[in-house]
Amino acid sequence: MAVASHNTTLWDTDLLLEIAGLRLSLFEQLHSLGQRQLELIDQRDMTQLIHVLSAKHHVLAELQQTEKRLDPFRGQEPKLRRWRNALLRERCATVVEKSDQLLREILQQEKLAETRLEQHRNETAQRLQLAHSAGHARTAYAAPAGRPGMLDITTER
Repeated sequence: MAVASHNTTLWDTDLLLEIAGLRLSLFEQLHSLGQRQLELIDQRDMTQLIHVLSAKHHVLAELQQTEKRLDPFRGQEPKLRRWRNALLRERCATVVEKSDQLLREILQQEKLAETRLEQHRNETAQRLQLAHSAGHARTAYAAPAGRPGMLDITTER
């Protein structure tokens, strides 16, 4: 599909609105999955977290395809696009604005998820270190001085 830079058709702008709407829907899905991801990190439910990350992967693949479909419109001057009416132009602008806002929120979610995972990893490493140290202490205290299980009750005279 060739989209002229200065002379778009009504069909082109109808398609642009459709693709922009799909893009918004995908961002909404990613945002929702990101919220679930944060909850699962806090609950330390790694099994369900893997399922959410897998779902995000599929949505991201679909988003990548959607972004490719938007490529022909990227070089256009928005003011020169022909729309059926001003309402559709405004709707498209609103959809793009909402998408951009969600993208910023999704990026913040990702940073927060990374930070929380690092915190949990560090806490777990600390607990393992404490458990390892406690294990050494128990071993040291439990080490027999003589033969195990024998009590020397002899006296010297």
